[in-house]
Amino acid sequence: MKFSKVTVPTLKEKPADAEIASHELLIRAGMMRSVAAGIYTFLPLGSSALAKVENIVRDEMNRAGACEIVLPNLHPAEAWRESGRWFQYGPEMMRLKDRQGREFCLGPTAEELVTLAVSRSAPSYRDLPVNLYQIQTKYRDEVRPRFGLLRCREFRMKDAYSFHTSFEDLDDTYRRMYEAYVAVAKRCSLDVRVVEAPTGLIGGDISHEFMVLSSVGEDIVVHCLECDYGANSELERHRPGKKFGTENSLPLEEVHTPCLVSVSEVASFLDSSSENVIKCVLYVAGDELIAAFVPGYRELSEAKLARILGTDNFHQMREDERELFPQVTAGFVGPVGLSGVKMLFDEELKGAKGLICGANKFDYHYRGVEEGRDFKAEPLVDIALATEGDRCVECGGELAIARGIEIGHIFKLGEKYSKPLNALFTDADGILKPIIMGTYGIGTSRMLATIVEQHHDENGIKWPKAVAPVDIEVIVLNPDNDEQSNMGREIYQKMMNAGFDVLLDERELSPGVKFNDADLIGVPLQVIVGKKTSERKTVDLKVRYTGEKLEFEAMDVGEKIINVLENVP
Repeated sequence: MKFSKVTVPTLKEKPADAEIASHELLIRAGMMRSVAAGIYTFLPLGSSALAKVENIVRDEMNRAGACEIVLPNLHPAEAWRESGRWFQYGPEMMRLKDRQGREFCLGPTAEELVTLAVSRSAPSYRDLPVNLYQIQTKYRDEVRPRFGLLRCREFRMKDAYSFHTSFEDLDDTYRRMYEAYVAVAKRCSLDVRVVEAPTGLIGGDISHEFMVLSSVGEDIVVHCLECDYGANSELERHRPGKKFGTENSLPLEEVHTPCLVSVSEVASFLDSSSENVIKCVLYVAGDELIAAFVPGYRELSEAKLARILGTDNFHQMREDERELFPQVTAGFVGPVGLSGVKMLFDEELKGAKGLICGANKFDYHYRGVEEGRDFKAEPLVDIALATEGDRCVECGGELAIARGIEIGHIFKLGEKYSKPLNALFTDADGILKPIIMGTYGIGTSRMLATIVEQHHDENGIKWPKAVAPVDIEVIVLNPDNDEQSNMGREIYQKMMNAGFDVLLDERELSPGVKFNDADLIGVPLQVIVGKKTSERKTVDLKVRYTGEKLEFEAMDVGEKIINVLENVP
């Protein structure tokens, strides 16, 4: 393709709404344009890069034994009602009615539709397992679309669904899909970490997220620096790395702490630290008050709390609710002598001594509190988040806490959809049984942005070769010079004939503009046809990823380009 003939509207300035590098660079490099909040048009180079990513995904899915299908984007409401997700999805689901008043949604995922498609044939055990996938546009009406392609209302995704006669058979496919996702990430030059994850609205018992560590990630990942353990912060497990409390017992003492309620204020006033303070967080679930106690230097995980309670229908007690629960003195709640409240204790409180906590009395705290002597930490649960310095539950190594971008998520669904949708198969004994299912999603447009997040510099994108929109950019510095123009076109045609995707820049613009655009767009290899071609019969090659520059005889440049490209990242 020729720069002058293809739509590549590069920009010098950063777009006003771009908060992260990938959003800025994909727009500045002319890869995409915004249509509305969270909705983008992919222009030729962006479309090409997206296609490269999706072809890699398609290749690995086929290798894993999955078969490609095409499901409709428009989903009838009935199937979603049968599964129970029509209302669970809430306002994120884009809903509409046809002229007869029938309700539909624009699919955010497709478990219901694909389950019905497979089950309507009333399969025999001989027909299973089946693994089906599609690469398609999905829709979610995000409250706050942001970060470009990382949080959109319309996005590209590969979603796969497997159907089995047993959980053992599901385990086998799950393992192969897990390996396929790792292979996809590697081929796209993404450093991925696989972590245990909550199943959320998709459902099921077990799931894993494929995370790319990044400062702009919206998820918190806890991972071991010495083994493969990793988990989303909502599911992480840890061994405490700090000593909570003191080594020796201390006498229980009530202390006046006027107007002091925060952990840091109380600890400072009592010449102590947050490692010795019991933090209490009050929650209201229905008409019940819950006092959750954690070490003062930790945050409480509401996701963990939701699993303990078996519901996420709870909230921190509001000021206007205090009069409903007179048994507690907000800001000064502690476990010593507390009654009339459901209490939960983080595991780290067990056996701790020399602690500070609220005295259940306005403006007073206790110090010298000891678990087992002054109160009993029962029931004991894991409700606190990990912190730096904690140890791995698997190997005892040091845990690290980082932000991550989720590019993929796989689930063991079991009978989550087959039972409500009556998706059955006939087993060898002639009995109808629910189909066992798995589901596997990977965001292809999100991957595109993640690749740019990991591969860029101050000048622009640095595309890894496997996903670059084109392989080579031929830059003719002076198209009015016949020798340069002819050589540029000759190289362009030769590389095209050799099977490479090539961009020819023969625009009537200054060399500086062309060089800046070339670095911004980030094609792996730049072939520079300029003054040296006219004077010395040579051309320069620049490897975008490393910045390395090489000079070759013009007559040998075709072979040299191929050799250099083989070693480009």
